[in-house]
Amino acid sequence: MSAEQLERMKNGSGFIAALDQSGGSTPKALRLYGIPEDRYTSEAEMFDLVHEMRTRIITNPAFSSDRILATILFEQTVDREIAGRPSAEYVWQERGILPILKVDKGLLPAETGVQLMKPIPQLDETLQHALDKGIFGTKMRSVIREDNEAGIDAIVAQQFDLAARIAATGLVPIIEPEVDIHCPGKQDAEEMLLRALTEHLDRWPDDRPVMFKLTIPSVDDLFAGLIAHPKVLRVVALSGGYSRDEACRLLARNRGLIASFSRALTEGLSVGQSDEEFTATLSASIDQIYQASMAGAGERVGSTA
Repeated sequence: MSAEQLERMKNGSGFIAALDQSGGSTPKALRLYGIPEDRYTSEAEMFDLVHEMRTRIITNPAFSSDRILATILFEQTVDREIAGRPSAEYVWQERGILPILKVDKGLLPAETGVQLMKPIPQLDETLQHALDKGIFGTKMRSVIREDNEAGIDAIVAQQFDLAARIAATGLVPIIEPEVDIHCPGKQDAEEMLLRALTEHLDRWPDDRPVMFKLTIPSVDDLFAGLIAHPKVLRVVALSGGYSRDEACRLLARNRGLIASFSRALTEGLSVGQSDEEFTATLSASIDQIYQASMAGAGERVGSTA
């Protein structure tokens, strides 16, 4: 993480493109792209196909640093090449976009209304590998299904414990305790989550920037305090199953909150599109998400930057 990269994430205009579908979510991503499961016969073929999809997106002229700050990559993507160069190197050196690595290994079964992350074996080795590959930061996801305070406290504690290990290496951790958009008592769950995040953040070291990736809140500007907090580099929003139109509409009502969309970003893209059709669709998607992210004059709430 260089000073240039840190400055770009802190004050740059744009949003984060999430292209980190893992083994569990890749079949759906390919299906939406027009590649059904009968088109491949092994996991290796599946990952080859999704890498082709990601490569087509990342190398497209619409996927540029004037509207995209960073992209979240799956571990296999980092170990592959794009246009003859290591993926993370291509993303940063050729496109000026910060590379971020998904490090979680999926979710445990629901308990006390939440799904904690599965253990992450060999995390230290993964983090060193990320540093060697030129990765800027990491992302890890857990999910809140109910407004259960004990479960939410457990999720936040797990996220911050792992974030401390990540930040100690010099990587920037993105903490992602997603609140399911269908969660009963979603607003209450988000208020519980905010309290827990703030308590842990108050104990977080001043010299180790951290980021949050959160569900767009039911109450506009609920996360204003996090966005303005001096220890927080950025707060970004996941699309969470909303359509792109709905996600952008809700996002635009929250000043300083920018997108980190995955499925909403690739909505409408198809393997059968011509290059011209693909570029037009991707550019329209990126522009819509960019405009929603920059709503409210594109300023962080409480920021003087």
